[in-house]
Amino acid sequence: MHLRTLTLATLSAAALLTAGQLPLTASAHGTARPTSAGEGSVGAADLLAKVTSCTQVSHGRYRTDANTRAAIPVCGKKGAVFWKADMDIDCDGRRTAKCNERTDPWFYADTAFHQSDGRPLRSDTLPYVVVPGASGIWNPARAGIRGGAVVAVIHDKQVRYAVVGDTGPTKIIGEASYATARALDIDPNPSTGGTASGVTYILFKNSQVSPIENHKAAVALGQRLTKRFLLDN
Repeated sequence: MHLRTLTLATLSAAALLTAGQLPLTASAHGTARPTSAGEGSVGAADLLAKVTSCTQVSHGRYRTDANTRAAIPVCGKKGAVFWKADMDIDCDGRRTAKCNERTDPWFYADTAFHQSDGRPLRSDTLPYVVVPGASGIWNPARAGIRGGAVVAVIHDKQVRYAVVGDTGPTKIIGEASYATARALDIDPNPSTGGTASGVTYILFKNSQVSPIENHKAAVALGQRLTKRFLLDN
């Protein structure tokens, strides 16, 4: 979104799971780099068929950029929320050759959620999604969407898995990390990249990847959750 992200302490609370639910946690050691290969057996068409209509759960709509009209609702499904928007590139977090003050004029050296070692997330290697800051429009944490929650991101017949890794402005939606864009064959350049439309974000309620930086664990949990999502909706 090309705007400095906002850290919300309320989004960092751990997810609570009720007895009898499908376990929504995943943990593993090590960090896997995203690749262009497919991530699981659930296809884009199957997921998109479940999100053709919107039961709006947000108390209003979001803009995709500061100069656009508010037209994007957050929609609810059993076990998930979703929205359809653009993708701006978030290059915040740890400084790297691809994400720094020279490559990104809006660079901010922190993310709302941190790695297990306390450092900010690394945008150029970790697929993550930015959620709007809590407001009267919608409060992600109250909806069960917190740091480390699993997200299925769909674009151009591709499905990739990410985690909720950062928070953004309270009135704008549609942003993901450099690595998320690259995995979906979207131009990841933080200054000139992204795409103006055609991205669907499905966020699974009360899910949690631990450690948050483990992409392999996110993919494994994402595969389970998308299959349950198809059965339940």
